[in-house]
Parts: sequence; C-alpha cells; structure tokens
Amino acid sequence: MTTPADELRTAAATLRVHAAAAAEDSGNTTWHTTRHFPDQPNTTYTTVWATDGKPLLRGGGGRGRPHPYVSAPVGDYIAAMDPAVGLALADWLDATAARLQQQAHPDWQDTVEPQALAVARAINGRQP
Repeated sequence: MTTPADELRTAAATLRVHAAAAAEDSGNTTWHTTRHFPDQPNTTYTTVWATDGKPLLRGGGGRGRPHPYVSAPVGDYIAAMDPAVGLALADWLDATAARLQQQAHPDWQDTVEPQALAVARAINGRQP
C-alpha cells in the first residue's frame, strides 16, 4: 500500500528529474520572458528565455517557418515555474514526507498537509 509519505517522495523525485533535465537543456535554472509587444498584454509574441539568454523554444522566425513564441500568459507561467521552483517544491515535498514519517501517527489525514498531498498527486498523475 502506498502511503502519503511515499506519494510525496515520488513526486519530489519526479520533480527533481524533470527540473534537472530542463536546467541542463536550457543552461540555467531560472527563466524569464520577453514580450515583443508590451503594450499588448496577451500578445502571442512572447519569448521564454533561460536567464543566460538562451531561448527555450527552438525554431526560427520568418516566412514559412514557425516562430518560437508563446502567448504572454503561457510564457509568464512557464517562466514562473522554472527549474528553481521545481527544486524548491521537491524540497518542500520531501520535508513534508519526513515530518509525516517522523510522526508515525496512525491517522495520517490529521498530520499531512493537504496542499502538499494535492501537489504530489497532481505530479504523480492522480486527481487531488
């Protein structure tokens, strides 16, 4: 039987794998966006960058070729959830699992943080 602590640790491990791979591929753990038309808040001409300046979306612009752009809200969200955030979330999930394991309370529902378990289950592919 899978315990809540197991679910938290599995999600933390998954986050670490994905965050490390994303950081290695992008060259940095922190990301940001550039809105090419800042006066248009929902423009699709927003580029997501690794902090060192490498664009995260591959491809080129120009006639007949796809542009490496996303909508501003999507780009801002991607940048906000960069690998640094993923690693911090993984640490939080592991710390929550450790506290839960130390308590050894027979009724885990009284001791687990419901938000941590909801995050873990979403990462693990379960409905919260």
